[in-house]
Amino acid sequence: MATDAKQPEGAAIAPSALLHWSDRINGWSEKLLFGLMVAMIFFTTIQVAFRVFFTAFSWTEEITCFLLVYATLVGTAVAFKRGSHIAVAFLTQRLPGAGRRFLAVGVHLLGIAFFAVMAGYGAMLMGTESGQLSPGMQIPMSWVYVAFPVVGAVVILHLIAGIRQTLQKG
Repeated sequence: MATDAKQPEGAAIAPSALLHWSDRINGWSEKLLFGLMVAMIFFTTIQVAFRVFFTAFSWTEEITCFLLVYATLVGTAVAFKRGSHIAVAFLTQRLPGAGRRFLAVGVHLLGIAFFAVMAGYGAMLMGTESGQLSPGMQIPMSWVYVAFPVVGAVVILHLIAGIRQTLQKG
């Protein structure tokens, strides 16, 4: 008995390895983002309590700032995966299906270029600033800058997976 190789319309397409890893990394990113926000609240509370009742720690403000940078970058990756980044939709809504796909792929490619530059310069900063220590915690600044190439690579993965999904829809 011969079976039709075509999938019925509306049937789910098996996710690719690329999409699988994009989804999996996004799950980890969401958990990390939650942890970063909890840590920011914790260290800010310690900072305020010790400033009011005791002598303030010098490092709590610095770690809170670093956590804010990390949370912002990880939040950017999560937003790109969810498609909840800022978008101007009035033009897209007026285009036919093929035009929407073409524009979506173009926007994804621009995003890839931007985050490739961010990742590249972040990696460069890691190298050039590795000898510099943070003033409060005395940790190498490369630990702060590592977020830029890592998050840049994660967002690029999400954008490539998004291009694949966009092209599969058409």
